[in-house]
Amino acid sequence: MKSYNYELDFSRIKDIRIKRNLSQKEIADYLNINQSTYSKFELNKATIPIELLNKLSNYYNVSLDYLLKITDNPDITIKNKEIDKKLVGENLKKIRKDNKLYQETLAKEIGTSHSLISEYESGKKLVSLTYGYAICMRYHISLDVLYGKIKHL
Repeated sequence: MKSYNYELDFSRIKDIRIKRNLSQKEIADYLNINQSTYSKFELNKATIPIELLNKLSNYYNVSLDYLLKITDNPDITIKNKEIDKKLVGENLKKIRKDNKLYQETLAKEIGTSHSLISEYESGKKLVSLTYGYAICMRYHISLDVLYGKIKHL
């Protein structure tokens, strides 16, 4: 299985936190995690689960794309605050079909299995941030669109 390593950059979460005069402990408490875990996110030593990144997006009222430096525009109107696995699965399927790909082909292109793509598309599992980011970078799609925070494709 071929693996694609799209580099996630979490440095903006630190920048926003500092600009708002918040401590790591305050943000960690909001996320209901240990401060040491949150610190690893800011240092790019651990990947933030999409659910926590979404919580930060809602807290700071900015898009997922802005948090991950996909865009420099913080003023994006977010329609949905919560992530719905079924909607994400539908969005993923539309992205795949729009790019004329089979599940197996998409899986190979992002370095995962056909069965995981199937579970994502059926809404059984939520697309992980790592694979979601890889899909968005490869097919030039907004994370906010994939995760259903803004209008469907």
